[in-house]
Amino acid sequence: MRKTLPERYYLDHFHEFLQFFEGANRPLIDASTATFIEHFQALDSDDQCLIVRAANRKYPVVVTKTFDYAEVDAPLIRLTRLRESGWFTSMSQGDSYSLGQAMTKSDLLVLLRCNGGQASSTLPKQALIDELAGVMARQPLAVLPELDEQYWFRSYDPALNYLLFLYFGHTKGRLNQFSMRDLGVMRTRQDVSQQLARFESQDAARGAFYYARLLTAFKQLTDEEKAAFSLDTEIGVFCPIGQDYRDRLLFQMGSFWLGEDPQKALSLLQQAGSDQAQEKWLRESYKLGNKEAVQKTLEAIIDDPSSDTLLAFAEDFYARKFDRKRTSTLTDMLRDATHVVQLDDIHNQSVEHGVIGYYRRQGLAAYRAENQPWRMLFGLLFWDWLYGEWGLVSEFDRRPQVLRYNDFYARFGSEIEQHLDKYCANTDTLHRYLLKQASAHYGKVNNIFMWRQGLPDSLKILLDHTNTDNLREFLVLMCKDYASLRDGFPDILVIENDTLRFEEIKAPGDQLRRNQLITIQRLRQCGFEVGITQVQWYQDPMQPYVVVDIETTGGQAAYHRITEVGMVKLIGGEEVARWQSLINPQRHIPSRITQLTGISDDMVAGAPVFAEVAEDIEAFTKDSVFVAHNVNFDYGFIKQEFARLELEFKRPKFCTCARMRKSFPGLKSYGLGALSAHFEIALENHHRALDDALAAAELLRLIQCTDSSPQN
Repeated sequence: MRKTLPERYYLDHFHEFLQFFEGANRPLIDASTATFIEHFQALDSDDQCLIVRAANRKYPVVVTKTFDYAEVDAPLIRLTRLRESGWFTSMSQGDSYSLGQAMTKSDLLVLLRCNGGQASSTLPKQALIDELAGVMARQPLAVLPELDEQYWFRSYDPALNYLLFLYFGHTKGRLNQFSMRDLGVMRTRQDVSQQLARFESQDAARGAFYYARLLTAFKQLTDEEKAAFSLDTEIGVFCPIGQDYRDRLLFQMGSFWLGEDPQKALSLLQQAGSDQAQEKWLRESYKLGNKEAVQKTLEAIIDDPSSDTLLAFAEDFYARKFDRKRTSTLTDMLRDATHVVQLDDIHNQSVEHGVIGYYRRQGLAAYRAENQPWRMLFGLLFWDWLYGEWGLVSEFDRRPQVLRYNDFYARFGSEIEQHLDKYCANTDTLHRYLLKQASAHYGKVNNIFMWRQGLPDSLKILLDHTNTDNLREFLVLMCKDYASLRDGFPDILVIENDTLRFEEIKAPGDQLRRNQLITIQRLRQCGFEVGITQVQWYQDPMQPYVVVDIETTGGQAAYHRITEVGMVKLIGGEEVARWQSLINPQRHIPSRITQLTGISDDMVAGAPVFAEVAEDIEAFTKDSVFVAHNVNFDYGFIKQEFARLELEFKRPKFCTCARMRKSFPGLKSYGLGALSAHFEIALENHHRALDDALAAAELLRLIQCTDSSPQN
């Protein structure tokens, strides 16, 4: 049921918003913003309500005829008085984009004609808005009184935008996020209770805000406007947030000027301190022949790198440009694959699962790994720092401050070392601590990992088969440079002869990305066995196929339920196992369904519910190809049933209907009954699950024989 917001809700949440600036954040408020808060608090509640209602609008435009709220006494009279007091101003003082979006098309045409612009009613509204932008760039906007009475601009946006920046930490924060929170649309960290400030001083906050606003504005400029744009780089930055925005702005400006004035572009890029800007400067400088300067800069980076990402680039670029190495490190690592696996090409949409199944059929333990176990390990182990006293500033934050600015170890190095001494002494101690942390914080919003019940199998295997010294060494590297080591982890882990190894799976045509290179190199540095596994496609005669058919209470997986499941497993075209069961759908079976299938309410009354057979279905289909006639129907229902149990079901799919059309074109019908009759396949009880599955299994044999025949 949809929630409704109480009367004056917007005013209440604005007061909640302002409370944020009464504690640790109060020193960050400058004089003009303090004046805004003081004047707002001096208004009566009706006037405050109108100010806040306007502040919640998507654009900074007040359309007066829409400002008629039952909760406010005489809203239009009050609105006029607020404009006279300076809270709102003429439409001529606003920006063309916001004004154009708020105005009706007919009013926009009138405004353009009044200002000598092109105003054809046949033009789309966006073209009219673009025309308005051109008019306002050339001359002051002339407005008719009747339009100026309808469209006003908020005059308090400079103060409001600064407050929003302090609260959210970026320029995209909006007051409507409070509404989305309370309506249940947006999840927040409501356990955040401490008062923290994002900035250590007002100078740091104002500097960061200055560059953040310029970055947003620069991205929206036309090329002509970008060419005329100038930046006062003397405006100071006194914090990582400000430095980040300044670097990103300089990178954007430098990238723009590369095609116009390369030397100016290089100067701008060189002023930025980010890895991205340094890499761009090195590449472009080399192209322009500044090889000596590039070589010296690369050597300096290699001697004292700011991050693993920049180091990986510098070492590789230096080797190829100055040591005459012909191939990149990424290419070399891919060519030096430690394993080659031949895999049935049915797995080309889910290659990692195919390799896992390949190893399991050999009797090895194999699990999907990738980023999840490492990020869960990191997040749970350091949760108290990441989301504790110094982690989040407001409940809308998801990424901890120390990870956003990559200074976790710089801030808490000694505490991190002590923590690792205590809990990484042995895997049993570490495992118990992680379980304790997971129990205490399960389900809380974070941007490090996705919650799963308990700990994932891959994390348990990692802890059971890893030397804690190696694990500790890598965790320290993650703390020192989380930005470089937060992803790119190998796809799977394999246990062979009680020894763990990681494998990055690459199918034909796949490339190794730099973040994968960095993470693999650091894992190897810390003593982990990591290999690259190249997949070669072929037709695997021993690939298990499970042919499935289900009966249901109706045709939509989201609303209807399964009443019967039948499955047949084939290996090399031979049946090796079968499974069937009626399922209690826990709802009435419509009479038309009973007439079609013969399955009635009485028949399923004593049958198991899906939750009781889910484990059997999971085990029977594991590491197999899921086959069905019109496969998306059967697969979709089973996947939905697992989802209701908060479990994942994922298998490669094969559709006998689609493949019969390809292998045997030109038949009148490709329904299961018609195909069975055409190919003389026994189908005694059509629309009963096992009988239909057995018939579909015969179709699969026909397809496989056709696909493997010499003429094909």
